[in-house]
Amino acid sequence: MTALRAQILVVGSGFAGSLMAMIAQKLGFSTALVERGRHPRFAIGESSTPLANLLLEEIAGEYDLSAVRPLCKWGTWQKSTPQIACGIKRGFTFYHHRLGHSFQPDKKRERQLLVGASPCEQIADTHWYRPEFDHYLVQQAQALGVEYFDEINLNQVDSETGGMRLRGARKGESVEFTADLVIDASGPRGFLHHALRLPEKPLPAMPTTQALFSHFIDVAPLPDAFSNDGLAPPYPPEQAAVHHLFPGGWIWVLKFNNGITSAGVAATDELANALDLRSGEPAWRTLLGQLSSLEESFHSARNIIPFAFQPRVAFQSGRLTAPNWVMLPSAAGVVDPLLSTGFPLTLLGIARLAGLLKNDWQRPSFTDARAEYERITMLELDTTARLVGALYDTMDQFESFKSLALLYFTAASFSETARRLGKLHLAKSFLLCENAGFAQLLKEAFQLIRPRDLPANGETLERRICEGIEPFDVAGLTLRSRHPWYPALSEDLIRNAGKLGVSEDEMALMIRKCLIE
Repeated sequence: MTALRAQILVVGSGFAGSLMAMIAQKLGFSTALVERGRHPRFAIGESSTPLANLLLEEIAGEYDLSAVRPLCKWGTWQKSTPQIACGIKRGFTFYHHRLGHSFQPDKKRERQLLVGASPCEQIADTHWYRPEFDHYLVQQAQALGVEYFDEINLNQVDSETGGMRLRGARKGESVEFTADLVIDASGPRGFLHHALRLPEKPLPAMPTTQALFSHFIDVAPLPDAFSNDGLAPPYPPEQAAVHHLFPGGWIWVLKFNNGITSAGVAATDELANALDLRSGEPAWRTLLGQLSSLEESFHSARNIIPFAFQPRVAFQSGRLTAPNWVMLPSAAGVVDPLLSTGFPLTLLGIARLAGLLKNDWQRPSFTDARAEYERITMLELDTTARLVGALYDTMDQFESFKSLALLYFTAASFSETARRLGKLHLAKSFLLCENAGFAQLLKEAFQLIRPRDLPANGETLERRICEGIEPFDVAGLTLRSRHPWYPALSEDLIRNAGKLGVSEDEMALMIRKCLIE
C-alpha cells in the first residue's frame, strides 16, 4: 500500500492543477498532485485570451515560475519553448451561416465579426495544445518538488479533524493520501462533486447544450467564399478562435502549429438531437453537409482521435468550498466554449486561492476569505452563463449577437488594460460583474433579448449597448466606422487613457513595456 501525507493535495493535473500545485510548493507547503490518467493526454479547452495570458503572466511573476513565464505570449513561447505545440491567436473570428445554404461573399460584412486581440504576432495569444502543454506543466511541478502520482483511481474521501483522507488504487495496489487541504482541479462534475454527492446548481439563462469534438489533420484553409474582395481584415481570420455560427449552435476551429486542428460543435438539445450528436462522426458529417462552404475545408480531413461527445456541457456545483477542501473554478463549473471564458475564470480563481494560501491559511481570516472566494466564483459563473445564454438566444439574429458580443470584448479589454496599469481595483471581477454601471448594462441587455421581444427590441439593444459600453470602451468598439471589423490598435488605448485615470503618456509607456517584455 502506498500512503502519503501532504499539507496540500491537488486532484487533477491539467494546466490548472499543475499550476496550483507549483504555487503551493513555492509558498512552502508540502504538495502532492494526483492524476486519474496519464500524460500526455487529450483535454478540451484550448484557446487562451489576452486576459488569460495576462493572468498567467501575473501568476508566474508573483510566484517566481520562470518556466511558465514564456508561455504567456506567442513570441516568447516560440523563442523559449518551441517544442510545445500551440496555435497563434490574433483575435476572435465569427461567421454567421444558415443551415442548408452556402456562405456567400459579403461586401458589407454583415455576416462577419472580427475582433483583434493583439496588434502583432510577437505579443499574440495562443491556442494551447493541451497534450504537450499540460505535460510540460506537470514536469515543471515535479522539478519544483511536487510529488506526482498518475493513474490514480480515487474512490473514497473522508473528512477528518484538520484535514481529509482520500483512498483509492493504482494498478491494483491500494493508495491513501491525507492532507490538510484538498484542492479539486479535476474538471466539471469531477472528483469531489461526485465523491461528496454535492448538489448541482442550474446556470441561469443558459440553454441545455451538447458538444461533439475531435482533433483533425489535413484541414484546408477556408475557401474563397469567406474572403472579402481584397479588403484587409485586422488580422488573418484563421489566426484566431474561429466561430461558425448558425441558429441553435456553432462550430469552433482552432489551428495548431503541428498540423493538428481542433474542431467541434456545441448545440442546443433541439439541434443536437436532430443531428444525433451522440452518434459521433456521422453527426459531424451530417452537420458539415448543411454547411457546404465550411465542408470544403474538411473535405480531405480526418480525425486522429475518436470523437468525444458531451451530453451536457453547462454545469455548476452547488457548493465550492469547505474548511478542508476547495474547488478551482474549472471544477466548480463550466459554461460553454463560446468566447473562451474558461481560462480567465480559472486563472482568476487560481490567483485568488493562491492569495488565500499566502495570507489566510490557518488564520481566523480563512473562513471569511473562503466564503468570499465561493461568492465571487459563483457570481462570475452566473454572469458568464447569462451572457453566453443570451448569445445562444440571438444566433438567428446576428446583428443582436454582435452587439451582445461587444459586452464581452469591452469588459475584457478594459480589464486587461486596467490590470496592466496596476489599477486592479477597476477590474477585480470577470465581465466587470461587480462594477455597478456595467452590471446594470448587462442586466438591461439580457432583458431586451427575451426571445419574444427580440425582433422589436433589436435596434434598442444595439443603441443601449453602444451607449452603455462607451465609458469602458478603450479599444474602439463603439466606432461604427469599424463595424464589424475591430483591430487592436495602440492609438485607441492612448486616446481613451482618461477612462482609466491615466495620462496619454502613461498609457503609451505601458504599451511600450508590453511590446518589449
